[in-house]
Amino acid sequence: MSAPAFNSFHLDQAVKLIAESTGLAEKYVRKAVDLLEDGNTLPFIARYRKEATGALDETQLRQIEDGLAKAHELSRRKDTILRTIHDQGQLTAELQTQIELCQDKQVLEDLYLPFKPKRRTRASIARERGLQPLADMLLRQKPLGRPKTEVLRSFVNPLKEVPDPETALQGACDIVAETWAEDASTRRWLVEEAHGFGDVHSQVKRGKKEEASKFEMYFDHKESVKRIPSHRLLAMKRGEADGLLRVAIELSDEFILRKLKPKLVPRREFEFHQELLTTVEDCYQRLLMPAAESATLQTLKEQADDEAIQVFAQNLRELLMAPPAGPRVTMGIDPGFRTGCKVAVVDGTGKFLESSTIFPTPPREDITGATTILHDLIKRHQVQLIAIGNGTASRETDAFVSALIKDLSTHSNGTTVPTKVIVSESGASIYSASELAAREYPDLDLTVRGAISIAHRLQDPLAELVKLDPKSIGVGQYQHDVNQTLLKRSLDREVQSCVNAVGVDLNTASSALLTHVAGVGPRLAERIVEHRDTHGPFTSRKHLLDVASLGRKAFEQSAGFLRIRDGEQPLDNSAVHPESYHVVEKMAARLKVNTGQLVGNESLAKQLQAEDFVDDQCGLPTILDIIAELAKPGRDPRSEFKVAQFAEGVNELEDLRPGMTLEGVVTNVTKFGAFVDIGVHQDGLVHISELANHYVQSPSDVVSVGDVIRVKVLDVDLDRRRIGLSRKQA
Repeated sequence: MSAPAFNSFHLDQAVKLIAESTGLAEKYVRKAVDLLEDGNTLPFIARYRKEATGALDETQLRQIEDGLAKAHELSRRKDTILRTIHDQGQLTAELQTQIELCQDKQVLEDLYLPFKPKRRTRASIARERGLQPLADMLLRQKPLGRPKTEVLRSFVNPLKEVPDPETALQGACDIVAETWAEDASTRRWLVEEAHGFGDVHSQVKRGKKEEASKFEMYFDHKESVKRIPSHRLLAMKRGEADGLLRVAIELSDEFILRKLKPKLVPRREFEFHQELLTTVEDCYQRLLMPAAESATLQTLKEQADDEAIQVFAQNLRELLMAPPAGPRVTMGIDPGFRTGCKVAVVDGTGKFLESSTIFPTPPREDITGATTILHDLIKRHQVQLIAIGNGTASRETDAFVSALIKDLSTHSNGTTVPTKVIVSESGASIYSASELAAREYPDLDLTVRGAISIAHRLQDPLAELVKLDPKSIGVGQYQHDVNQTLLKRSLDREVQSCVNAVGVDLNTASSALLTHVAGVGPRLAERIVEHRDTHGPFTSRKHLLDVASLGRKAFEQSAGFLRIRDGEQPLDNSAVHPESYHVVEKMAARLKVNTGQLVGNESLAKQLQAEDFVDDQCGLPTILDIIAELAKPGRDPRSEFKVAQFAEGVNELEDLRPGMTLEGVVTNVTKFGAFVDIGVHQDGLVHISELANHYVQSPSDVVSVGDVIRVKVLDVDLDRRRIGLSRKQA
C-alpha cells in the first residue's frame, strides 16, 4: 500500500479546517497557505503580500501557520497508522476512509487503538486460550436458546488453562471489556462526560506536607474541568512532576454507570445480561476511566500550555518593543557587594570605550574613590545615561549614583549631568558567559561584558535581548512546565516579528540581530557580517546578493526589513521593498522631482493619489503602505522612552509599609495579575482584581511589560517575601 502524502486532498482539508476554526475567508487562507508552503516568512507575507491575503495581519497569519503545522503533523501520523494497519492485513476500505477524513488527533488515536501493538493484557491471554468465539457471542447479545452452563462447558479446556466454566466466562468478559474500551465512540463519549461533569482533584502525597508547603492550597483542591484556570492546572501539574501531589479527574461513578450500562448492554433478555452489567463496571473502572482521565488531563494541559505560551509571548513582545533610549553615550553598572560594581561605558553606537570597578557598597563602602572614578568617566566621555542593573546591591548602587547626580547637578561646571535608569538584568550573566559574548568581547572579563550588556539594554532593548534565549529573560509563567517545542516556536516567532517590525541597520547590526531578519537565519547572518568586515559597509541593498549563499529567495524575504543609511539609493533606508522601487520612481516622475527629494517629504507624499498607481503588480494596500513610508521612512514603531522614579529611602522589603504609594515598572504579566518592580529586590503582585476600577477580563488588557505605573502597598509578608499591591487604589 502506498501511504498518502500531504497532497492536494490533504491541503484542501487543511484549508477548509483552518478557515472554519479561524473564521477567515477560505480564498485568503488558501493564498496564505500557498505562500507558506512556498517558503515565504510571516513578516514578509504580512507586509508585502497584502493583495494576495486580503491584508491578513500577522496574528491571523500565525493562526493559519499553526493550523498548517497541525495539519502536517496529523497527515504524518495518518501515514504511519495506515501503514501499520495495512501491514497487519486489517485495513478495510471503510477504516481507511475514516482515518483519511479524521481531523482530530485524539479521535485518530482512538481509531488506531484496536490495532496498536500492545503488551500482553488479560484480554490477549484470554484470546490465546481460545475464548474469542465466546466473547463474540457475548458482544452480539443475541438470545442463545440454551442454558448458560451448556454454552460455557464447550469452552472448558484444561490444556489451555481453562479448567472450568467460571474461568471461561471471566476470560471472555475480559475480551469484551477491552473491546468496549477500545471503541472510539465510547471513549469519546466518556471524555465528553469528563469535560462536562468532571472535577480536577489534587491531593498532597502521604508524608510530603512539609516538603510541599508552597503547594499548600492544592493539598486537597477540587475544581471543575470546564472552569479550571490554566495557571492553577499548571501549578498542580508542577506539584505532581515534583512528586508532591496527585492529580486526578473525578466523576460520579454512579452517574456514569447509570448511562453507560444501557448503552453497552441494551438487551435485558440476553442470558448473560447480569454478567455483562458487571463487566461494564470492570471496563469503566479498569480501562475506560483511566483512559478518559489521561485524555482529559492531556487536553487541559495542552490548553493551559497554549494560554501560558501566549502570555509569555505577549510579555516578551512588550519587553523587546520597550522604548529605546537611543544613540546616547551610556554607562552600564553591574552592581555588587564584595566584588564591587563593574562599570562599562559605551558610545552612542554601542561601541565599548572603557571599564572600571568601584566599591561604593558594603563591605568597603569606598564612596570617595567610586565618586572620583565615575566623575572622571562621565566628564571624559560626556556620559548621558547611567544604566544600573536591578540585581543584588542594585538599590545601594542606585542610592550612591543618585547622590552623585545630585552633586553633579549642583556643581556641574559644564559637565554633562546624566540620567539614571534601573534596567532588568535577567539573563545578563547567561549572555556574559555565552559563546556570542566571547566572540564580541574576547579580551574582556565576564563581569565587564555584563555591564556592557546592561548599557546596551538601555540604548536598544531589542538589539541586546535578541542575543539571549527568550526563556532566560524572565517574563514567563510556568515556562519550564509547558510544551518546550511550542514555546520555542512561539517565542522565536515573536522575536522575528519584533525585529522585522522595527527594521535592522545592515551596516551596524550584530549577527545575533540579523539572524532574526525574515529569510536570513544564523548562517546567512554570519556570512553577511563576514562580507561586511571584508568588503566594508554595504552601500546598496542589491549588494546583499554578493554575499555567499544568499540567493534570490533570501533577498526577496529580507531586503525590505534591512536599512542602509546614506546609501546609493535613498529608498534603501525605508521599508519600501526593492520590488516596488519602480512605483516610487513613477510617483516621483508624477510630481516632477527625483526619488531622493520624495523620500521623507511628507508634504510631497500627501499630494499622491494611491489609486493612480495601482497596477497588475501592486494593489491598493501596497501603494498605501509605500506612500505612508515615503512620508516617514524607517519610522520606529516603539513608543517614547520614559524613566520610572523609585522612592528614596525604600530599598528593602523591610522599608515597605501598607498604604505607601510608589512608582514602579511592570516586569511580568500573568493570567492572574501583574508583577511590578518597586525597587526592593522583590517584585510585588497586583492581583487582577486590583488592576482597575472596572472588570478586567485579562491583565494584558490594561497593563504591559515595561509600563511605568503607580501602585499602593496593600500588605507585606516578610517571611514569604511577598508584596501585595493595588493599582486601582493608587
